[in-house]
Amino acid sequence: MPELPRIVITGVGLTSPNGDDLSSYRQNLLQGVSGVEPYQIRHVGETLAGVCHFDSNRYQKRKELRRGTRAGSIAIYCAREATKDAGLEPTHYGKERTGIYVGITEHGNVETENEVHAVSQYDFDLSFWSHHHNPRTVANNPAGEVTLNTGLHGPAYCLGGACAAGNLGLIQAAQMLQLGEVDMALGGGVSESIHTFGIFASFMSQGALAKNDDPARASRPFDRDRNGIVVSEGGCLFTLERLDDAEERGAKIYGELVGHAINSDASDFVLPLAERQNRCMRMALEKAGMQPSDIDIVNTHATSTAQGDIQECMALSQVFGDSERTHINNTKSFIGHTMGAAGALELAGNLPSFNDGVVHPTINVDNLDPDCEVRGLVLNSPKEIGQVDNILSLSFGMLGINSAVIIRRY
Repeated sequence: MPELPRIVITGVGLTSPNGDDLSSYRQNLLQGVSGVEPYQIRHVGETLAGVCHFDSNRYQKRKELRRGTRAGSIAIYCAREATKDAGLEPTHYGKERTGIYVGITEHGNVETENEVHAVSQYDFDLSFWSHHHNPRTVANNPAGEVTLNTGLHGPAYCLGGACAAGNLGLIQAAQMLQLGEVDMALGGGVSESIHTFGIFASFMSQGALAKNDDPARASRPFDRDRNGIVVSEGGCLFTLERLDDAEERGAKIYGELVGHAINSDASDFVLPLAERQNRCMRMALEKAGMQPSDIDIVNTHATSTAQGDIQECMALSQVFGDSERTHINNTKSFIGHTMGAAGALELAGNLPSFNDGVVHPTINVDNLDPDCEVRGLVLNSPKEIGQVDNILSLSFGMLGINSAVIIRRY
């Protein structure tokens, strides 16, 4: 079997609750700045959420914003920022040779809820139902909106992977480059989850929606007093290229994707399984030709739920418990759970560690849960560790989907 081309990240475009570009996002992660704020939504009322404040008019006209979706707008912003950061026009390799692979948790609930509410104000007269509803709600909408905005003609679709979707978008992008289907790929994930009351209501009914008098302290993975998830919106798309192409044009390279894995628990609708998470990590390490002791940073998925955090920490201890080199952190403590964007956004927040040698912490851990004690946890304050060579980012989701990606210093 011929050796596959090496794949590198050459651009990052993102919007998060605490930063709309990698520089400000990273600075806020190092300075302990949360992006969680008070939030109101129909039928739920006062709650908390991670809200993005990016300039949606930077790449779209008002008419386009009215016709499209929030997820589409986030995807367009991230795609444009990612190619700009890579020093490329979206069409650099040709309109048909760029692929767009966007991970999503779900898509369409926001628009459907809005339309049902709108017609309810008119005694359910369906003549008031928007004719834009169908293109807004199809699962490929965010990726499709990027093509409309950029004029790209290559493959563009979404990958439904629950809260592991951000990693799936990245992995799919890399695989399509290795297959020669495209010459440049935009991969990652987006989420508009805070705009659907259903997701808040569902977590509330499960007793899994975070509450705290101080919004900035509501998301607290590993803490004994954690009480649930902070729902957030956001997005991150990476520009990926084959290493030879990136080197030929003198591109800035953030890192090389050297290992990845996706597997399934096949055990429960919502409860995770440490055994399968363990296996997912080991599969990614095997693909990268690495041992656990080769990993400098593990960015965890932990969402601040009682059982979810414990199961993940069990798996982490089983894989990395003997590694003195490995440091473990969490990004959701700053921005909440950005659902389909989580894997990509959380990886992005750790990529600058290759340059500055610093591990951003997990914040809001006042009393570490004894069941979450894992060797190498970085809590509340950044830690300087010197050279960082390898980062493992984990992302798991409902229906038992697990994902892991390993990025190596270039």
